[in-house]
Amino acid sequence: MTEAAIEWVPTGVDEEVPSAARVYDYLLGGGHNFSADRGLAENLLKVLPARDMARLNRQYLDRVVRYLISQGITQFLDLGSGIPTVGNVHEVAQKINPAARVVYVDNEAVAVAHSELLLRDNQNAAAIMADMRAPVTIFNNPEVRRLLDFSQPLGLLMVGVVQFVPDDDDPWRMAEEYRNKLASGSYLALSAFTFDNAPEGMQAAIEVFKNSRDPIYPRTHADLLRMFGDFDLVDPGLVYTPEWRPDRPVSPSDASRSNLYAGVGVKR
Repeated sequence: MTEAAIEWVPTGVDEEVPSAARVYDYLLGGGHNFSADRGLAENLLKVLPARDMARLNRQYLDRVVRYLISQGITQFLDLGSGIPTVGNVHEVAQKINPAARVVYVDNEAVAVAHSELLLRDNQNAAAIMADMRAPVTIFNNPEVRRLLDFSQPLGLLMVGVVQFVPDDDDPWRMAEEYRNKLASGSYLALSAFTFDNAPEGMQAAIEVFKNSRDPIYPRTHADLLRMFGDFDLVDPGLVYTPEWRPDRPVSPSDASRSNLYAGVGVKR
């Protein structure tokens, strides 16, 4: 194993238990995953067009960051950020505004270790190990306090993550805690798995993820709309990922294969 490989595999990581972050990395063509992750991903591909879903979600993230920068947002909190691949939030944001500040949050050790490696020389970005279900812990983290000013507008990103929060942990209350912390003019960007497009395939995906460290809980359009609370939805509202402010015409194939709803809300 090379020195670089050792650095991104922290002590104590169980390589036999798949994680959503590493599965996503594999689906996007990354190399920071293990055999168990690849096995789960291949099983997922038997029931859903998971590579298309990952690609379309990543493209949505890129468009969201560019949109928020265009609206004057200069700081981002990326919850459940996963393993960095091409087109990370800080890369997209800092290409447009080098002063943009980003904090990545994840509870997966490989994701955080690789993020820390990537950000070693970037004073305007940091990665922290934390669970998005503990907002107060995140707000009080020293790196969050160093980089983010919650008295000013901020871009809160929950992209492809709330499907990992079970109903018993009340993701709606969690989202409310984050929304309440944000200043007026802030944005919440969200995407998440849904049953609405391919209920049988998504039910099969639940079974695929059942023995991973990250079981999934897909939701309906109405369930996900509740995450925005009293924030005003930006046009075109809560739609499938490729339909949110596309850079080019959306193909019917992409829209039908997305299986994630996406939307952006603003706090007035």
